[in-house]
This record gives sequence, C-alpha cells and structure tokens, in this order.
Amino acid sequence: MRGDREFRKVRSHGVAVRDPLFTLRVTEYRPRHGETWRPRAIIGLVVSKKTLRRAVDRNRARRRVREALRTLPGGLPACRAILLPNPAVLTVPFSELQAALTRALSRAPGRAKRGGQGGNGPQGGRPGGGNAAGPRPVPASMPPQDPATDGPR
Repeated sequence: MRGDREFRKVRSHGVAVRDPLFTLRVTEYRPRHGETWRPRAIIGLVVSKKTLRRAVDRNRARRRVREALRTLPGGLPACRAILLPNPAVLTVPFSELQAALTRALSRAPGRAKRGGQGGNGPQGGRPGGGNAAGPRPVPASMPPQDPATDGPR
C-alpha cells in the first residue's frame, strides 16, 4: 500500500481478524482513482517498535510474513489489508504461520467464496459481470435462435 491515506481507509473500514500470531485488518479490493480494475491482494505490513524492540527482529518478522504470504498454497484473495505481526511470528514454525494466515484470510468476511485467481463465480469477481470468457447476454431486440434448426449441416 502507498501512503497514509490508504492505511487510514483500511483502518477505518476494515474488519479485524485476530490470531495469536498477528492481527489482520481486511477490506474489499477497490482500485485507486484512475487505475484499471485488476483484482489483487494489497497488503501492508506494520511492525512497531512497541511490539519488537530490535530492528533485527522487526526485519525478520517482516521477511517471514512476506514469504509466508507469497507462498500460500491457495493464493491470496483480492483485498486490501494491514497485517500486524506479534512477537510469536519469530518462533513459530513456518508451516504453522502459513496455516494461520490461511485461516485468517478465510475467516475474513466475504473472503471464503472468492479467490485471488478470479473467475470463481459467475461474475468473475467483478461488479456487473465483465467475465470475458463467459456467455454474453442476447440483446432484447434479437429473438433467441435454436441451434438445431440454424447453422450448416
């Protein structure tokens, strides 16, 4: 995420999902002004000095969480999120960290049915449809055609 404005929006409109390893605040994905619609996960990592005093530990926590997010088996859902790791992130096994992240992302409201890959539903994760590979609606002025009677034989 870029800038204080985006962090403030997620903090004010996001839903908090708490886990013993971290706190995740999640909102729906919305493109920035003037940006094309490209559903993806935009996650900001915040590790405060109050949580981890030493810079070495803060950096290690950031690296571990970033790698766990990058290598999640199911991928990331399209969302904007702020992730605040706790000190336990440094000592827990990597597989448990990934499992906790997966659980937290699935517990977030509106996240269970959607996926980061897009196209999981009839709408493809886009408002108003927009699924290029799906069937197009027939205009009201044209009568539907019967495939058994029309076409080459």
